[in-house]
Amino acid sequence: MKILFIRHADPNYEKDSLTEKGFREAELVTERLLKESPAAVYVSPMGRAQKTAKGYLQKTGIKPTVYPWLMEFIHDVTFPDGRRQIPWDLMPDFINRNPELYDLKKWYLNPLMQTGSIKEEYDKVADGIDSLLSKHGYERNGMIYKVNKANSDTVMIFCHFGVECVILSHMLNVSPVLLWQGFCCAPTGITTVYTEEREKGKAQFRVSAFGDISHLYAADEPPSFSARFCETYDNMEQRH
Repeated sequence: MKILFIRHADPNYEKDSLTEKGFREAELVTERLLKESPAAVYVSPMGRAQKTAKGYLQKTGIKPTVYPWLMEFIHDVTFPDGRRQIPWDLMPDFINRNPELYDLKKWYLNPLMQTGSIKEEYDKVADGIDSLLSKHGYERNGMIYKVNKANSDTVMIFCHFGVECVILSHMLNVSPVLLWQGFCCAPTGITTVYTEEREKGKAQFRVSAFGDISHLYAADEPPSFSARFCETYDNMEQRH
C-alpha cells in the first residue's frame, strides 16, 4: 500500500484559502498527481486543503471523503509569559531545556503540553488514521499493523503540515515534536509512505520521500518559504 500526503499550496491563512502563487502551485501538483490511480482520496475540511485538491478532483471525477480530524492541528498551549500558540515552532533553547519532548512516551507529559488538550487531540488524529488504514486492510496492533488484506493500493490525503506530522508520528512511533521541529514540508510537498510486510501478516510503514516538490522545480516555480524560519539570525528578511 502507498499513501501520498499532500500539503496544501501556499496559504492565505486569513481567508483559509490560497495565495496567487498557491493557485499556481495547486495546478502543478495536480499535473503531478494525475500520474497516480488512487483507490481513495481523503481531504481536510479546511479551505486551503480543499482548494489544493479541487483541480485534481475535477479532472479525475473522484469524490473524496472529508474527515474533520484531517484539519490542521491548531490546538494551542500556554507559555509561561501567557502567550497562546500552536505546540510547535518552539525555540532552540526551549528544546534544549526540555529533552523529553523528543521522547515517544514522555513528550505529552511536558508541562507546556499539559496546558492544552494536546494529547487528547493527538489521540483523535491517531484513532482517525488507524480507522482509515483499517478500511484499507491494515489494523493497528501495538507498534505495528496486522495485515488483514495485503494490497498495493494508492491512497491520497490532502491535509496540512502539523497534522501530517501527528499522523506520521503515530504510524512511525516517534514523538510528533521531532517531526514538527526537525522537518519542513513546503506547500504542495508530497510525502510518500509505503507498507512493508517483511513477516507474513505483519506490516510497518516506511517514508520513502518527505515533502517532495520536484513538480515545482520542473516548472521553474520557486518553493514557498512557508513553514521555514531564518537560516541565520541576522537575516531580517526571513521570519524569526
